[in-house]
Amino acid sequence: MLPLLFSQPALAQSTQSITNPTSVLSIFLSLLVVVGVIFALAYVMRRFNVTAMGSNQMKVAASMVVGTKEKIMVIQVGDEQHLIGITSHNISHLSKLDKNLDIPVKGLGRTSGEKPNGADAFKQKLVEAMAGKLNPNIEKNDTKEGTKDA
Repeated sequence: MLPLLFSQPALAQSTQSITNPTSVLSIFLSLLVVVGVIFALAYVMRRFNVTAMGSNQMKVAASMVVGTKEKIMVIQVGDEQHLIGITSHNISHLSKLDKNLDIPVKGLGRTSGEKPNGADAFKQKLVEAMAGKLNPNIEKNDTKEGTKDA
């Protein structure tokens, strides 16, 4: 009988908290926040085009904006490259390219024959500095080899 008396007020408090207007308001506001976060993430993904694009068979080789809602793109389908024009209402095939453009390989950062840009130069210097800090003998060996070759 004694445990029954202690459990009844706890049961009354739990049902009372669900029907409490402040608790219902809190649950409703929490739901609105979660739905708002979902819509915000969907907007960001759509705005910055985060969706997975293309496959190995079709790639965008180059793109250039020519107006507020107009774009020119070179797409590669298999071994062929095509120049297309894109507007807000139409996509037009402009021509098939006779000579394919070089496509930067992912992971390498640039095509062969290009000069390194500022980001690549900084990356290379950072790698060299980190290698020197982690293994000081690397820098000493490089300078010794440079004096032998000269």
